[in-house]
Amino acid sequence: MSLRAKIIGYLVVIHLLWAGMALFVFYDNRIWLLVVELFFAVSIVLGVLLIRAFFVPLQLIQTGAELMNERDFTCTFVETGQAEMDQLIRVYNRMIEALREERLKLTEQHYFLHELINASPAGIIILDYDGKMTGLNPSAERLAMQKADQATGNRLGTLGPLGNTLEELKVGESRVLSVHGNRRIRGQRSEFFDRGFPRNFILLEELTEELRLSEKRAYEKLIRMMSHEVNNSVAAISSLLESCGNYASQISAEDREDFREALTVARQRAQHLNAFTRRFADVVRLPFPELRPCDVPTLLEELGSLFAPELRKRRICLRWDGELCPVPVPMDKNQMEQVFLNILKNAMEAIGEDGTITISVLDGGGGPQVVIEDSGPGIASDVQEHLFTPFYTTKAEGQGIGLTLIQEILTQHGFRFALENAPGGGARFSIWLR
Repeated sequence: MSLRAKIIGYLVVIHLLWAGMALFVFYDNRIWLLVVELFFAVSIVLGVLLIRAFFVPLQLIQTGAELMNERDFTCTFVETGQAEMDQLIRVYNRMIEALREERLKLTEQHYFLHELINASPAGIIILDYDGKMTGLNPSAERLAMQKADQATGNRLGTLGPLGNTLEELKVGESRVLSVHGNRRIRGQRSEFFDRGFPRNFILLEELTEELRLSEKRAYEKLIRMMSHEVNNSVAAISSLLESCGNYASQISAEDREDFREALTVARQRAQHLNAFTRRFADVVRLPFPELRPCDVPTLLEELGSLFAPELRKRRICLRWDGELCPVPVPMDKNQMEQVFLNILKNAMEAIGEDGTITISVLDGGGGPQVVIEDSGPGIASDVQEHLFTPFYTTKAEGQGIGLTLIQEILTQHGFRFALENAPGGGARFSIWLR
């Protein structure tokens, strides 16, 4: 029973009691009895009206509370002409107007933030209170190579090696990460507050091309300077050696052969030094590729035949995975030969002896994908972050330009590539020819 019903019931009972008493007292005086009964009737009616007037503001408050509970901020109340009631209505209407404007403002800000995040070139991964992913913008999907609907509800570790490293980041920490050997991504963990509680998000920024161009400018300047100095010195030394050769007849017979042999060794060393610097200069002077249709499987088979004697000597098996159907791709054949030669040579040297190199030409979606795997020891974790860094090498007599040359050629062709450890062991080099 409501409070209003209780009060009305109370008034009715009181008036009935008083009516009964009046009937008992004025039973013999019918006129006074009628007057008193009329008075009680009017009193009940006035009491009910006053109670109804008293409960109207309460009904108004209840209706407003129900509207706010339903998040309906579009309804306002019309003034009734009663001062107290109109004051309450004006306060409620102002509050509803403020709430409506605030909700509209928040909706517009949320929409703007949503569009800004989706359009951002930086990848953004939003985490919930438990550290699980609740959303990835398109850039994050591209960098993490996983769709938002697949990642939502999972922890960062499900994104692979990249996710494992991001999981270790502390709030405010930033780190440059190596992904698939050739890509560099800066990851940073930051914090924001949602309903008074802290939540984290991850900011990803692609640095691959920026770092590649920066490194390229640096090593181009170094190679040009080195080539200039070495070529000038070698030219002068070669000229002096030729001049010295003219004095061979003036040397005693017993020393003449040693003299000529010493000059020959000096000339060979000068030629080797010139060839050494020329290999570095080839990276700088790499011409723009001349694209012509080239059959990829045929090219790989030709290179396999070239390596066959050395592979037999090392007892390395060259295995072809799947049927090598003709796959013509626009490319610069000479440059791509250099790419595959370097990859096969690296695979052979990684194995050493007694192993397998597997070559696959797959359907990569929109174009063929070449995958070259070896059964070697794989790529050490401390080496992975330095892959494709100019002049970095783990070989005793290496120069550190092989992977740099591969990167430049594939980048100019617009081919995506990755160098990483294969799931079953060894290293895997993948090239998407599209």
